[in-house]
Amino acid sequence: MKSPPINRIRLLIADDHPVVREGLVAIFRSEKDIEVVAEANDGAQACELYDQYQPDILMLDLRMPEKDGLQVVTELMAGRRPKPRIIVMTTYETEEDVRRTLQAGAKGFLVKGALPEQILETVRRVAGGEALVPAKIASMLTESLSHPELTARELQVLRQLAAGQSNKEIGQKLNITEHTVKAHVKAVLVKLGAIGRTEAIAIATKRGLIRER
Repeated sequence: MKSPPINRIRLLIADDHPVVREGLVAIFRSEKDIEVVAEANDGAQACELYDQYQPDILMLDLRMPEKDGLQVVTELMAGRRPKPRIIVMTTYETEEDVRRTLQAGAKGFLVKGALPEQILETVRRVAGGEALVPAKIASMLTESLSHPELTARELQVLRQLAAGQSNKEIGQKLNITEHTVKAHVKAVLVKLGAIGRTEAIAIATKRGLIRER
């Protein structure tokens, strides 16, 4: 009597580093219940291959050219039915990365360098319908949610501060008065718990609100 066929988990891997993709493929190669159906080297290709192959799981690097991981998650979750099951991989686990990616709809989060057994467990459990976030990242998400969220305008002002712009220059660039800029700067400092601009920029960079140049 023949054994029933194994219901394989079909997997798409998206990462712009060939060595990382090769390492992941090697982990899954010996697993009878997981099949890597395609590999993408940028975010745009990840979306194209997702539509072409309709995988059960998309493993997605957060930092990629063309479209970053957050853009891919947002696009696929908004426009595909059934909704994709996406596992995000990153070495940049800042608060903002975690919060935005999970809010966009990612079901799993893996820090690059995770052990093979952790990777396999995450793929199988997310394929089974679970959401799986490591304790370290869950703790970071909890901390992030406890911080007041900056408005879109406050983020614009913050990015200009990080670029070294004065209040007058920020006002001219954003087409708002210098008085309004001062009010936004004050709000940013309060929300970040910073005593000055330099500390605000350092805190914002650590949390992932702005990127280091």
